[in-house]
Amino acid sequence: MSAAFNPKDKIRRFHHVALEVSDMAASINFYCDVFGYQLTEQHEASEVPAIPVELAFLRLGENHHDMVLSTDPNKNYRARDDRDDREGPVAIHHVAWQCESRESWLEMIEHVKNLGLEIVRGPVVHSAWQEGGEGSWGENESFYVLDPDGHKVELFCDMATIADDGVFVSHKGQRIEEAKALEY
Repeated sequence: MSAAFNPKDKIRRFHHVALEVSDMAASINFYCDVFGYQLTEQHEASEVPAIPVELAFLRLGENHHDMVLSTDPNKNYRARDDRDDREGPVAIHHVAWQCESRESWLEMIEHVKNLGLEIVRGPVVHSAWQEGGEGSWGENESFYVLDPDGHKVELFCDMATIADDGVFVSHKGQRIEEAKALEY
């Protein structure tokens, strides 16, 4: 990479993720019920000849879409099973959403429980440095649920930021001198 060109100066932000799903209606319901997404558009497979999959565009606010769901009517989907943890194609590990505050995060825990969803991990403090941390990374508090296709979904709050010198800064504004970004 040329010293004169830095892609970071050209990219505004990460915008959306597209997930392949086996049941479009169930997935739309999941993301709308859990997160409050709204459906912007939904299109049949091959509506545009170059796009042979069904698509649904979901938004949280004014963006046209923050998430895209895709399903292929010509694909034979199967449920996830133990084999998927040992073999198979590369997949998404998880997708994460940040809550406005710890209070809203706690409310989301109750919300997913009220929807009858199982929390498959957490609540957990991802930290090697904070009291109560379980030794992992990110300096945040989170929990995980599965969507209808078994995609792992994380909801978190209080993520650390990285200071100009690479030192982690907790959500409370405290520098964690022992924790430093590899590249800064």
